[in-house]
Amino acid sequence: MNREEKSQLLSELNELFSNSEVIVVSHYKGLTVKEVSELRDRIRTAGAGFRVTKNRITRLALNGTKFEGLADLFTGPTAIAFANDPISACKACVEFAKENEKLIVVGGAMGTGVISIDEIKKLASIPSMDELRAKIIGLLQAPGAQLARLAKAYSEKEAA
Repeated sequence: MNREEKSQLLSELNELFSNSEVIVVSHYKGLTVKEVSELRDRIRTAGAGFRVTKNRITRLALNGTKFEGLADLFTGPTAIAFANDPISACKACVEFAKENEKLIVVGGAMGTGVISIDEIKKLASIPSMDELRAKIIGLLQAPGAQLARLAKAYSEKEAA
């Protein structure tokens, strides 16, 4: 990788950190190309992004961003999941790590603060926005549906 490519990668990562609300850092040692592709697909499906990083360049890209506190996590084979929705990246990484012990979530950051592995797991257990919307719609429709069932039952009883 020449100096120009490094400079371009540095600016891309810096922009990525500036535009993301959450970063999940993980080590992927031992994952096959197929497994990394599957992880990348799952993360994209969840509405987040995934990138294998070069540690030295990533540490430089973190300077001046709200995620500067993550610099110590970038050792060994490191990858990041990033998103504007704090739940999607955490959920995708934690679920994949449960199925494949080769992916190890080492930490992350949300907003301006560093978050621990336990906090990432708590975020991953929160239902997604789509699930929450579905629950709210179900709660709003339940009284009307119940009233319709009662009216139908009453009219059938009167007809008999």
